[in-house]
Amino acid sequence: MDVKEQKKLEGIASTIRHDIIDSLCEAGSGHIGGSLDLADIFTVLYFHTMKHDPQNPLIPDRDKLILSIGHTAPVLYATLANAGYFPKDELLTLRKIGTRLQGHPSLLAGLPGVESASGSLGQGLSICVGMALSDKIDGCDRKIFCVCGDGEIQEGQVWEAAMSAAHHKLSNIIAIVDRNRMQIDGPNENVMGLEPLREKWSSFGWEVFECNGNNIEELVKTFDSMTCDKPKVLIANTTMGKGVKEIEGDYKWHGKAPSKEDRNRWIVG
Repeated sequence: MDVKEQKKLEGIASTIRHDIIDSLCEAGSGHIGGSLDLADIFTVLYFHTMKHDPQNPLIPDRDKLILSIGHTAPVLYATLANAGYFPKDELLTLRKIGTRLQGHPSLLAGLPGVESASGSLGQGLSICVGMALSDKIDGCDRKIFCVCGDGEIQEGQVWEAAMSAAHHKLSNIIAIVDRNRMQIDGPNENVMGLEPLREKWSSFGWEVFECNGNNIEELVKTFDSMTCDKPKVLIANTTMGKGVKEIEGDYKWHGKAPSKEDRNRWIVG
């Protein structure tokens, strides 16, 4: 990746963060912490790594992304809008009655680019296993991405899915763990410790990658290097609330929307 592309991706990530703040401020509710820290990952996926077409969202060989941590839907919506899946002004309808931008992604809402409903934590990787196994049987050559939270992987179903993916040799699955070390009740290690996380995934038969999930250059290099014949997981070390110094690393902003004063201070100030 050259410097020009890197700067372009960094600019897109910044715009996505602004759109997240705007949409949550307008909604008056929602989850900002994880949405902001995932902006760099979603930028690299949708503007560099994934095979997809906003003008033809259902192309048969498209890569798919399942947002297992459905409460971070604002980053998915902001990314899809910036990629051209729907008009950006629709972002300001987030969580409003009748909107296609539900608080958690919904297939019934009919929003282009949404591949699965989510929100009940721990289920996304199982959905991906089903999709990946179906593609393997059908001979479909595409990747299935699954974005999980680190607090979320305290759910036992995640590890059942991980075991199943390795058993069926589903090399077309790439899981991404948003490792911001925070969840709604506080730091992961205070709620239920996850370490040694690399060793756990490896022992389940996965190829493990790790990088700074808020560094565009590292993300591009890491996704570009994923060529092995195992299911793959990226432990993406992020900072909750990334991009807004005032709230970075503060779990109290897991599910809190910014006020208009916050919005003006963070974006204009």
